Amino acid sequence: MTSETHSLTGTGDTAAGPPPGCPAHGLGPGGLHRLHEAEDLDELYEQLREQHGAVAPALIHDDVPVWVVLGHSENLHMVSTPAQFCRDSRIWTPLKEGMVKPDHPLMPHIAWQPIASHVEGDEHKRLRGAVSGAMSTIDFRSLRRHIKRHTQRLVNRFCEEGRADLVGQFAEHLPMAVMCELLGMADDYDDRLVEAARDALKGTDTSLASHTHVMEVLSRLTARRRAEPGEDFTTHLINHPADLSDDEVREHLRLILFAAYENTANLISNVLRVVLTDPGFRAQLSGGQMTVPEAVEQSLWDEPPFSTIFAYFAKQETELGGQRIRSGDGLLLGIAPGNVDPRIRPDLAANMQGNRSHLAFGGGPHECPGQDIGRAIADSGVDALLMRLPDVQLACAEDELRWRSSIASRHLVELPVRFEPKPPQDVTQAPSHAPAPPQQAPWHVGAPLPRPVGESGPSPVVTRPAPPAADRAAATAPGEPARPLGAWRRLVRWWRGY
Repeated sequence: MTSETHSLTGTGDTAAGPPPGCPAHGLGPGGLHRLHEAEDLDELYEQLREQHGAVAPALIHDDVPVWVVLGHSENLHMVSTPAQFCRDSRIWTPLKEGMVKPDHPLMPHIAWQPIASHVEGDEHKRLRGAVSGAMSTIDFRSLRRHIKRHTQRLVNRFCEEGRADLVGQFAEHLPMAVMCELLGMADDYDDRLVEAARDALKGTDTSLASHTHVMEVLSRLTARRRAEPGEDFTTHLINHPADLSDDEVREHLRLILFAAYENTANLISNVLRVVLTDPGFRAQLSGGQMTVPEAVEQSLWDEPPFSTIFAYFAKQETELGGQRIRSGDGLLLGIAPGNVDPRIRPDLAANMQGNRSHLAFGGGPHECPGQDIGRAIADSGVDALLMRLPDVQLACAEDELRWRSSIASRHLVELPVRFEPKPPQDVTQAPSHAPAPPQQAPWHVGAPLPRPVGESGPSPVVTRPAPPAADRAAATAPGEPARPLGAWRRLVRWWRGY
């Protein structure tokens, strides 16, 4: 883009688009498609691919021109070539020329901030190194215990009802609960924090107040961990040799919390929806042909949590996908269209098990550093939920499901389900579809009970419990000669100390 024209096609046409209802509705200056007015973005992306190839011109809000990168290899080239493309919106021509106003709906995604995902060079190494270093301290065995414990707590809230909304009551809560544990703010996790994070990402009239609430929580956390270090992500981020300021710590905590929340909530919802609506998919899970982690990976291909990422910017004039890209042009990382590029997926029905080359977590220097945390929350959470509710079924027709869509993502509004009511379970126990068995007596066959320290006298005699009635009946039923016990019953009796 240059000062000569804001149009990617160079037509300079600024005429207003046709009104809603007109066949040409959705077209803007130069005949370019307005992404934010599309009723079906997936369909539009395929139309753009057919018309323009792997990189297509389009418009976002206020008729600001951008390139949409539709090809898989072109997306990978863009994110992996920092000499040509960067995340620094300060070089974006429409922003420099005043086309993008401060209140632009996408400004929260686009506005430059001094955080790892927007900077380059030595500053990127410093900030990214601090985030990656803090993440390297996470114990994934402990993480999975947190996930299962919080899954138990969430399912206990509704298991006795026999009905639930797995978006509002599960998928939108589990990531926040787990991230609060990892960040060292478990006591701050509550419904209000979940609602504030959800609202802050929607762009509603109350988004600013919700964002302020989240930042107040993170500010208190930062101050608390400065004064009282712990064994958590925030403490390790603060203590990293990169020596982040309080503002830098807060901004990176915000970035991690919001990204993990929205990304993982969408991922969990998408996986559960497919499990509930695709009998073949569920049969593969139940039959062992597919594991839950493989189901998560398939979902990352077919319905990534973020469909596009705002935005990359050209640092110099170059060519991408056969298109001339000028210095200062903006480009959208096309995750969803890139994942269905016919050059790499000629058959979209083909199973992608074992293939992690999707674009769901980006790539290159700015590839999502927390992707394995998101995967763990999704696969452990879904697995634990299905263990608790093996008979769960969709409680509405599939075509009644509703989504909240934007250029950035497609978020399932609710996922109503029904199941046979279940009793709550101990959150410290492994999730199960059956009640937990009673614990065995704390003594071993042939061993005396331990005496309290300092107490003298002989050890108490161990009195063995009587064998179960069924075993007694099998051995000596009234009116019949004693029958010999089988090998299995003899083993059970020996094990129980009879």
